[in-house]
Amino acid sequence: MTFEVLGLSGPLLKGIRDIGYVNPTQIQKKSIPNILAGHDVVGSAETGTGKTAGFVLPMLQLLDRPNTILKFRTRSLILCPTRELADQIYKSVISHGKFLSLKTTVVYGGVSINPQKKILKTGVDILIATPGRLLDLSNQNAIKFDRLEIFVADEADRMLDMGFIKDIKKIVSMLPQKRQNLLFSATFPNNIKKLINSIAKNPIQVDVNAKSEKAVYITERFFTVEKNQKTGLLKELIKKENWYQALVFVRTKRGADALARRLKKQDLICGAIHGDKSQRQRMKVLEDFKMNTIQILICTDIVARGIDICGLPYVVNYDMPYMPEDYIHRIGRTGRAGEKGTAVSFVSMEEKKILNGIEKFTKKKVKLEICTVDDNIVSSDVPKPRKDEKVRTSKSVKLAKSARMKSNKKSKRTRGSKNSK
Repeated sequence: MTFEVLGLSGPLLKGIRDIGYVNPTQIQKKSIPNILAGHDVVGSAETGTGKTAGFVLPMLQLLDRPNTILKFRTRSLILCPTRELADQIYKSVISHGKFLSLKTTVVYGGVSINPQKKILKTGVDILIATPGRLLDLSNQNAIKFDRLEIFVADEADRMLDMGFIKDIKKIVSMLPQKRQNLLFSATFPNNIKKLINSIAKNPIQVDVNAKSEKAVYITERFFTVEKNQKTGLLKELIKKENWYQALVFVRTKRGADALARRLKKQDLICGAIHGDKSQRQRMKVLEDFKMNTIQILICTDIVARGIDICGLPYVVNYDMPYMPEDYIHRIGRTGRAGEKGTAVSFVSMEEKKILNGIEKFTKKKVKLEICTVDDNIVSSDVPKPRKDEKVRTSKSVKLAKSARMKSNKKSKRTRGSKNSK
């Protein structure tokens, strides 16, 4: 099936050809016709399956008609959890709609609100936003929704995980009753189902089995490794297998910074992004990574949403994710749009239960490779001593122990003589 069969307009097809797309993905085949028909759509799809284009393309076509944009208004709203994902969607809208005359803007926190208010003052066709900043703008009367036609909630499960449920409900309460709703989520726990039922009206269910799709394009490798050997194993794989670009996931912000310091000491060009970094810092590091100025990008799960690197060859789970769903999200950064990629996971003894959860979730037994870190690979900030240094260190330790023993004996004699007095 080609994009022409889906009923997309000439300008959109021209944009698709410019980008280089040939055939639509499964989620695009299923969602585009239903959205063009005006149905509410609820889609189950992971990132990396072409989901964004699956709702952006038909939305652009539905909005591409003569219409007067009113001040402080938007005709459509795309709500998403993170700044990085908001930027990714914005770029998708701009690239796919390059031959259309639609006005688009993106708003999120971490940057000045005044330029955003200035753009919204003249009105827009498409507004992409994170929940917190959107409510700030609404509270300042910088945006109104009475002319809204289409509402999109992307990665709804992640927004709920991040505690945005009250914000989403408040935003939805401000929208007009008559509108088209498009909701996409990787998973559908009960709280997501309740949210969908409160927003969508007789939605068309679009389900794509992302797990089986990913298996075609992603090679998954699992290493059993001691926690203190993970840095050494990472460097060994980078050097021996000539990794020129890799995205590395850790659990914490502190862990991201610490790993970046260790890798830099190993003469590897790397950067870290997490929630404590300013928006400008995050965008600079991400852009450097895309341009291959940075070889290794270390990040946490939250900021990883929205990282879309064309042809990213390697993803590394340096720390295993607690939730199996997050594992799927992480490895979905590679093997995108038909490209092949490799996902590598480091599993310590403490993380074996996490691995069992992933096996149960994916219904697939994994094969563990044994970690064989080269002795020359340093796995900590402290350099390994040379043989002659080991001898000197050993002697020093013995002398130190001897001195402490003498000191303790002297101290006991002194206390004893005092007590006798």
